[in-house]
Amino acid sequence: MQPNHSLRDRAAMNNANAFKIGLFGANCSSGRAVTLVTERWSASWTDNLDLAKLSDDAGIDFLLPIARWRGYGGHTDYQGSTLETVTWAAGLLAATKRITVFGTVHAPLFHPIIAAKEFVTVDHIGQGRFGVNLVVGWNEDEFDMFGVKQREHEDRYAYGQEWIDAIKMMWSDRADFDFDGKFIKLRSARSEPKPFGGSRPMLMNAGSSPVGRAFALRNCDAFFTNAPRDSLDVLTEHVKAVKSEARQYDRDIDVYTVGVVTCRPTSAQAEAYYRHCIIDNADWSAVDAILAKKKITPEAVGADEFERQRKHQANGMGGLPIVGDPDLVAQQLANLSTAGLRGVGLSFINYKDELPFFCAEVLPRLQRMGLRTAERSSLSR
Repeated sequence: MQPNHSLRDRAAMNNANAFKIGLFGANCSSGRAVTLVTERWSASWTDNLDLAKLSDDAGIDFLLPIARWRGYGGHTDYQGSTLETVTWAAGLLAATKRITVFGTVHAPLFHPIIAAKEFVTVDHIGQGRFGVNLVVGWNEDEFDMFGVKQREHEDRYAYGQEWIDAIKMMWSDRADFDFDGKFIKLRSARSEPKPFGGSRPMLMNAGSSPVGRAFALRNCDAFFTNAPRDSLDVLTEHVKAVKSEARQYDRDIDVYTVGVVTCRPTSAQAEAYYRHCIIDNADWSAVDAILAKKKITPEAVGADEFERQRKHQANGMGGLPIVGDPDLVAQQLANLSTAGLRGVGLSFINYKDELPFFCAEVLPRLQRMGLRTAERSSLSR
């Protein structure tokens, strides 16, 4: 008989860690670092499997992939080699015991009946440790590969609303139902089995526009946002604003952000390595290609703003830089928690090489601060 798992347990990732720490983007070549250095992340299956087992043993809370169908070009073809995220999650969940693993899915590219069945299958493999990161997409050249035309911005989220509504209906006790939406039409739809343990997978989204954020707050359990870099007070007010907006939908949502960690025994070593990878050896041709997709050019935004955006994108495509010795890195992560964030998805230049030092030095410091616990996931018991 399946154990019962509440959605609250799933959203807590089945452990008592007050501040959640995950790894972001490991399914993509170069991860989140737009760099030329030879030790940049491979994203091979072998490296991903080793990383997942290492993370599981160390108590990392989650793995969050990026849905990418073609690279950004440049000298490295940044993120040009990627592992599809739902099958990636299935393989990693089968090889681990505690960690939550997400699939990141472009709703317009996955029929909801197929998606609902895939998600349930992976959820059973992981015995309730699977989550869905729902995206509607923005790279038009990726959609062109599929022969799918991007909708106007608001219609993307209107479609996403129908898509998630249809999937939730298939996960419910309803059988042979019709769905007659503007975009999605289903006849006598059914899906068996249901998600593992009597509750659905955790849902997350990172919509940044007003309509995208409203979609996330209405439908999801976790909202990913870019953390303002101005000050701790500004970040605190930003998180409060998100949570206040969620309450307008009678929702209490967890807020996360993403960051790029460079942690070394001394801050001088960390800063030197950060400069070596992210500034001196950035793949600037790939950075410029990313900015061009966003229509950010010197002519459009001015030379000074363009240079600021270039540096911002080279560092994890805008991720918060967390650079320093273990004390400083732990304090920066603690500051995120103080601001009200529930957790962070981290990336490294080379995840597998750098994670052991991070786990050995930073996690114990966070435990002493009361933000982490040595307790393992309840699913392993």
